[in-house]
Amino acid sequence: MRARCISDEIGAVPIAASQLRAGQRPMNASDTKTTNISEIKRPRRWHILVFLLPALIVYTAVMILPLIETLRQSFFNTVEGQYTFVGLGNFKVLFGDPRWAADFWNALKNNFVFFLIHMAVQNPIGIALAAMLSIPKLRFSAFYRTAIFLPTLLSFVIVGFIWKLILSPIWGVAPSLLDVVGLKWLFAPWLGKPDSALIAVSLISVWQYIGIPMMLIYAALLNIPDEVIEAAECDGVTGWSQFWKIKLPLILPAIGIVSILTFVGNFNAFDLIYTVQGALAGPDKSTDILGTLLYRTFFGFQLQLGDRSMGATIAAIMFLIILAGVSLYLFVIQRRMRRYQF
Repeated sequence: MRARCISDEIGAVPIAASQLRAGQRPMNASDTKTTNISEIKRPRRWHILVFLLPALIVYTAVMILPLIETLRQSFFNTVEGQYTFVGLGNFKVLFGDPRWAADFWNALKNNFVFFLIHMAVQNPIGIALAAMLSIPKLRFSAFYRTAIFLPTLLSFVIVGFIWKLILSPIWGVAPSLLDVVGLKWLFAPWLGKPDSALIAVSLISVWQYIGIPMMLIYAALLNIPDEVIEAAECDGVTGWSQFWKIKLPLILPAIGIVSILTFVGNFNAFDLIYTVQGALAGPDKSTDILGTLLYRTFFGFQLQLGDRSMGATIAAIMFLIILAGVSLYLFVIQRRMRRYQF
């Protein structure tokens, strides 16, 4: 028995040597087991498709098909009583006709102002609130988080009517509150003046939705490993210096997500402005954005008749603007932020 084992070992030496000369690693028992395991075919998990199918059907029926139909309608119009294909004719009318072009460019400009106010006010305040709430020694932090996030859960109808009452120059409480601190001279009918109406509505929207960026940034701050914070403290980096030098670069991916969500949400906005200023987005269309323009164009309002072809054209432009912004974030900005991810 001993001689047989020795002969087996001697016989295995040339095989191992030949494998080493060929640049291959000698096979052992574990390699054989791995080969046998890899040859086993994994069962197809059809139950995943079964569970996803209802959601996929609902999403297709509610989102995908209406989007395709809207894009299709933007290339058709009624000519001499017949619904015919006009190609880019609707887009030429939207950009070339003085009446359509004036309303469209005014709404697009207001939409960009609406978005920039959110980016300049809502997101920085949300980041600052998240940074303060993430302080370990802060008392009642759970109460503060709930109080700040609570307006996000309210209906836009309630928010709109409440702020119309607050800012009303007749029965609103804003003049009285400003009078208490000696600043009543600053009060003006902000929602009734063309120069300040869009800013006022934008700040109302900021007040309602500031809880979303705060919670997203707060979650990103909590996700930073404790080892990184401890290493920074060992190097003497504490307080706000630690936030600017250590934490802020690490939460840049979360800030990017918040920014693109703000972009998409603002260019889809409609409800709050409709509640506060109505479908005409007054005064003098100073708060008119693409959402309210789409509503009046597609469904009609007062003396304006609905035009589904031109409404679909405006919706297609909105879709292209949002698609361009999301693509810019995904293929340009996000790639540069990946270096900060763990």
